[in-house]
Amino acid sequence: MASSFLGKLRALEDRLVAAAAPFLLLLLRLVFGYALLRTGWGKLNNLDGVTQFFTSLGIPAPGLNAMVVATLEFAGGILLLLGLLTRTAAGVLIPVMLVALLTAHREELAKIFENPGATVGAAPVPFLVAVIALALSGAGPFSLDRLISGRK
Repeated sequence: MASSFLGKLRALEDRLVAAAAPFLLLLLRLVFGYALLRTGWGKLNNLDGVTQFFTSLGIPAPGLNAMVVATLEFAGGILLLLGLLTRTAAGVLIPVMLVALLTAHREELAKIFENPGATVGAAPVPFLVAVIALALSGAGPFSLDRLISGRK
C-alpha cells in the first residue's frame, strides 16, 4: 500500500515538474538575458574602463577583447530574452563566463575548498550555470526558437 501511494506521489511530482519546466526556462532566459543585456550595454558604454580593467588582468589584446565581450554579452542577452538561437548564444557565452571566472574572479575561485560560498557567489558562476542549462535544454516552448521551428 505504501509503495502504491509513493508511486502515485512520484507520478504527480513528474507531472508537476513537466508542467513547470517551460516556465522555469522562460524565467531563466528572461532573468539572465536581461542581466547580460545590461552588463553588455554597460561595457559597450565604458569600453575604455573595461579595456583598462582587462589590461590589469593581463588579458591579451584588451581593447579587442573588451569589445568582443561587451558585444557578446549584449547581443547574447537580447537573443536569450527573445529565445532566438538560444543554444548558440548560450554556448558562445560559456567561455566568456569561464574566462571571467578564471581572470576577474580568480581569487574567489582559488578559495573553492576553503570558502565555497565565495566561489559560488562570484558573479560569473550563476551566469555560467544558467548558460550551460540553456545550452543543454534550449529555449523552451515560449520562445522564437520554438515558433520558428514549428515544433510543439
